[in-house]
Amino acid sequence: MITGWMSKIFIRRRCVRSYHDHSYGYREARKFSLPDYSHTQLQNRITNAPLLRYVDSLRTHGHRAARIDPLDLLQREEVAALDPSRYGLTEPDQKYDVNGIIWTNPVGVDTEQREDWSLKDITSHLRSIYVGRIAYEYMHSPSKTERLWFSHLLESQSLSPSQHSKQDKERIHGLLVNSETFDQFLQLKFPNLKRYGLEGGESMLPALDALFRVAAEAGVEHVLLGMPHRGRLNLLTGLLQYPPQALFHKIKGGFEVPEELGASGDVISHLVSSPYLKYEGASQPIKVSLLPNPSHLEAVNPVALGKTRAKQFSLLKTLSIDPSECFPGDKVMCVQLHGDSSFTGQGVVMEGLSLSNLPHYTVGGSVHIVVNNSIGYTTPASGSRSSLYCSDIGKMINAPVLHVNGDYPEDVARAIDVAFKYRNYFRKDVIIDLIVYRRWGHNELDEPAFTQPLMYEKIRSRRSVPSLYEEQLINEDILTPESASSLRSSYKAYLNEELSKAESYTPKPSMIEKQWKGLVWPASPDAIRDPETGIDNNVLKNVGKASTTVPEGFEIHSRLHRHVNSRNKSIETGKNVDWATAEALAFGSLMLEGYDVRISGQDVGRGTFSQRHAMLVDQRTEKVIVPLNAALDTEGRLELANSSLSEMAVLGFEYGVSWEKPTILPIWEAQFGDFFNGAQVIIDTFISSAETKWLKQSGIVLLLPHGLDGAGPEHSSSRFERMLQLTNDRYSYPKDGVEANPNMHVVFPTTPAQYFHLLRRQMKRNYRKPLIVAGPKALLRLPAASSTLVDMEPGTKFSPVLADPFITSKDKVERVVLLTGKVYYDLIKAREALPDRSIAERVAFIRIEELCPFPFVNLRQILEGYSQAKAFVWLQEEPKNQGAYTHVAPRINEVLKKLGSESGKRWEVEYRGRKEDSVPAPGIAKIYSSQQKRVIEDAFKGL
Repeated sequence: MITGWMSKIFIRRRCVRSYHDHSYGYREARKFSLPDYSHTQLQNRITNAPLLRYVDSLRTHGHRAARIDPLDLLQREEVAALDPSRYGLTEPDQKYDVNGIIWTNPVGVDTEQREDWSLKDITSHLRSIYVGRIAYEYMHSPSKTERLWFSHLLESQSLSPSQHSKQDKERIHGLLVNSETFDQFLQLKFPNLKRYGLEGGESMLPALDALFRVAAEAGVEHVLLGMPHRGRLNLLTGLLQYPPQALFHKIKGGFEVPEELGASGDVISHLVSSPYLKYEGASQPIKVSLLPNPSHLEAVNPVALGKTRAKQFSLLKTLSIDPSECFPGDKVMCVQLHGDSSFTGQGVVMEGLSLSNLPHYTVGGSVHIVVNNSIGYTTPASGSRSSLYCSDIGKMINAPVLHVNGDYPEDVARAIDVAFKYRNYFRKDVIIDLIVYRRWGHNELDEPAFTQPLMYEKIRSRRSVPSLYEEQLINEDILTPESASSLRSSYKAYLNEELSKAESYTPKPSMIEKQWKGLVWPASPDAIRDPETGIDNNVLKNVGKASTTVPEGFEIHSRLHRHVNSRNKSIETGKNVDWATAEALAFGSLMLEGYDVRISGQDVGRGTFSQRHAMLVDQRTEKVIVPLNAALDTEGRLELANSSLSEMAVLGFEYGVSWEKPTILPIWEAQFGDFFNGAQVIIDTFISSAETKWLKQSGIVLLLPHGLDGAGPEHSSSRFERMLQLTNDRYSYPKDGVEANPNMHVVFPTTPAQYFHLLRRQMKRNYRKPLIVAGPKALLRLPAASSTLVDMEPGTKFSPVLADPFITSKDKVERVVLLTGKVYYDLIKAREALPDRSIAERVAFIRIEELCPFPFVNLRQILEGYSQAKAFVWLQEEPKNQGAYTHVAPRINEVLKKLGSESGKRWEVEYRGRKEDSVPAPGIAKIYSSQQKRVIEDAFKGL
């Protein structure tokens, strides 16, 4: 659904027909228009129906006969559909009126003049377009406009290689030769290096160069580029201005970032650069940002999409561009490079494609370039996919595909030009299948002939792409053998000079993007870890009332009147503030301070448990409003992005948003906590490790509903033990009394006020950290788990540890039960029901609300009052091998050791709760109830 200010930013107002209109009306508003068929042309199409069928067959099936494979490994049978006799067309010299059948007039010129072509000329013309070294697949599009656009562009404006200027050809040649020389240089100087070179696929560089050029000429200011390892070093040094000496320094074991920053770094095939590239004909340089990526193929793509979307939002907001005069992708473009096997094999590709045209996720069209080696590791295409082309997955969104033979770099540049024109006009994804080969194995140390002897027999007998193109330019008198040789020699000399500087190279801090200025590095002494997060009572009440403000005449669902009345009452009295209200108060107060909030996930507008209702739908018209946006006069905005049924791509997208904008609170909410496991790759390779690997900060929040309540094995646990295992939280008690500042924070709040302060803390710190929240389910409406407005007013903040508020005499306590999460309320209820009140006085329940960083100091301060206790127990409702136990036990013992050294006593934490299990919870109600009863009884057993 299109809600909030984002709908105005990313859609022309005059094109919006309804809130659920997903087409965005791009085509209706573009300047270019297709010539209409005249009456004469329509009649001609009817009269010459056999010819029209033949022409459409060439458009539809020409790709199956095109010469797109440099190795000629595609086993292609004769395409019967391309035989004109199949349509009764048997006379090559017979003339036909082609008006209305073939586009032969220039763009913008509508002419009625008769054009009689022979069948032979028609066939020659169309086969030169559709059965050449570029194969076009666009006739599968259900859009007549798109099909006509393509046929018109290709048939009336067909570009020939001779149209490339001498300067263009020399640039293409330079990129090819430098790439080949670079790979040969690395092979000579570092023969044992796995560099994942571009040999065989050198055309990737002129492809990207052509794309950046046409984008810059069209006014695009920034390209966000996500790519895997193959050819990355060639791109960095050959086009993206990465200093070769810096690369050689890294290869020799040096740091890619200043050593004092404490980063662990990454492998050479994950290095990055963000230069400004200047192109003649463009009004200003274009910035190209190659994003850091993990080795897990395709995982960076949704991150690139999210960062692109957020950057589009940032530009429009900071540059005061009229949203009604801007289209998605006008200023920022996402480019994704893929391998052929991973494009087909990795599910995140499908998830990312499915986001491409959705509200709140579209970026105005991505350009996908598949560097197709016809092999994945050692698996041939026949074992990598079940379709003819690796690009066939793109047909799920009807994306056009351009297959191009990588042996011909000028055709590659032409394919790029056509693809960008499509993307820029329709603002939809387009795929270029760049068919090349891999001269060596998966890496340069492999022997590919073990598994592909025939393929590599062909590869080793052929000349390289740079040498073939060089020969062509020599024959065209653009180069001489001497000038070509000189180019290679001079680049080799340059690389030798750069290598000589590698030992003395000192990494420089990467330039901080302007939107991150004012923030500090998390380990800096200037880092504000525990900022004030309380808000004035008047502000809280204004925000609370705004969150339920319904415009006059707007008809909400009858059951929501109770929701509105209940929230208004809690705001008015300042009592019984539930979780959804506390969340709205956090969102609105941040918006008043200029921060944006984006919450994404499945049905987040309403909330999985029908608790949030941050957006309201008119029951008669289905018009949507976001009360906080409509009723608050704020610079900040709340975006509610109801997502597709995806975890990995959507979480990756939100993580990309967090990389771009530190002034946005990006939240991903799992439908149930354990549903994050479909996005584990993003958590492992980005969220938990990007700060350490790449010095990248992120304020992403993961809301993972958690709690055992009889819902079975897949609706109970957020598996936060996995999150804790991914942290670099320290084990030892801090000598300086300062808690650690680990890679991410993991919390399990038990009150709405605690949740309120956590959300505000994310933005009020002067640095950013990922926050993992084991969120509430049963507590959402539990009266005992409510807060007051006083708990959120100035002077209040998040408490990592909560003492037992019901203990009046600590000297009577014999057992201190440490715990986390909702089981606290079950225990309190059980304690109140004990017939023997003396037992109730002998047990205290201490909640550890922040599990990472572990609150050593706060816990010690609270436990110091229980020095007479006989036992300290960790109790949890999760199985022993799950939940927080394995993380907290050694750390609690550190605190107890500290206390014991002062009191002369010795304690070790004792475990109580469920035994080890292979599932988070049973699916049989009797088993669950029996287990839960024992867990609660364990807290009091033996007293």
